[in-house]
Amino acid sequence: MKNHIYSIFPNESFVDLSLYQYGWQKCDSLHSYGPYIRNHYLFHYIISGKGTLYSHNSSNEEIEYHISSGDGFLICPGQINTYFADKEDPWEYAWVEFDGIKAREFLRAGGLGINSPIYKPLDSKAGNQVKDEILYIVGNKDASPLHLIGHLYLFLDALIHSSVTKGTLRGGKLKDFYIREAIAFVEQHYQENITVEDIANACNLDRSYFGKIFKETMGLSPQNFLIQFRMTKATDLMKITDKSIKEVSELVGYENQLHFSRAFKKFYGIAPREWRQNEYYGAKKE
Repeated sequence: MKNHIYSIFPNESFVDLSLYQYGWQKCDSLHSYGPYIRNHYLFHYIISGKGTLYSHNSSNEEIEYHISSGDGFLICPGQINTYFADKEDPWEYAWVEFDGIKAREFLRAGGLGINSPIYKPLDSKAGNQVKDEILYIVGNKDASPLHLIGHLYLFLDALIHSSVTKGTLRGGKLKDFYIREAIAFVEQHYQENITVEDIANACNLDRSYFGKIFKETMGLSPQNFLIQFRMTKATDLMKITDKSIKEVSELVGYENQLHFSRAFKKFYGIAPREWRQNEYYGAKKE
């Protein structure tokens, strides 16, 4: 019997909130993952057992957390992390990777972020709702993308209302409209030689002001978002196609393969060819 499930969400345009991958695993003693850096938010719910998380906070200090059944932990984009199962009582967990312009706000409403990655429920019943929504997504990979996105919202709603550190959600703002416009422009033109100024112009905003509201909303600069978007597309292509590194670089907006390889290595800490050979196969064991 398999001890893990792993699924990749189809590439659909959901800007406010989108799934990337999700799964379940019953880990062996001391099973570890990392050190690794994610492109998106990754949340694990611990179904049984226990383990340890090492993650870097916003000051780049490594913090150790001991986590057990009924708890959860969040990994933020760009955050260095390592986690491993307990030797005597290894954990079983379900996990979901997601992102979007509302993701950061929803997680903050649940009291979660780079400096507060541990989820603890108000009670076991409330925590079970979080677990059940993740397991629903994991167990229904053939459902329509819209159906699964609906359950991603239900998962986050359960997370917010059950968290002992929950905060409050803020109402929508005009700047969210501009961020949606910016992300849509990147999605449509990332294969071209676009710049941050091009994105700002598409939103009819001054570049400086655009950069400010983008970082406030997304937690990273427009330039870093564009790089992250292209790198994510590149890894997707290397996962699901046999296209050469040169072809991949051209398909994500880099005319020069050397420039792409340098950007990729700076982002992931590993060359594209080596990533394809090593990291993907490791990620499938998540």
